[in-house]
Amino acid sequence: MDTVEERLRDALPRLNRLGYIVRFAVSDDDTWIVDGRATTAELLPDDDRETACTIKITKDNLFRLLDGKLDPMVGYSLGKIKVLGSKGVAMKLVSTLS
Repeated sequence: MDTVEERLRDALPRLNRLGYIVRFAVSDDDTWIVDGRATTAELLPDDDRETACTIKITKDNLFRLLDGKLDPMVGYSLGKIKVLGSKGVAMKLVSTLS
């Protein structure tokens, strides 16, 4: 079974040049930082750095989003994707993932 880290790492090429740092809060103990400011995006363990936004999502919904089975706008409007911080950055992020 895939882990959140593996799935996010596989998605990194789609996040190159995103231009922002984003936190994925997938569960209480599974939180990751994607630094998309450089040409090549990086996946980092969570820390206290400031991010443009935080995406709160369950593991199942994250996997569905990454697989293109969850539309980001529908997920957000149904509360399956929650955003803290910049909604514009979040929409740019999830549109590149789906």
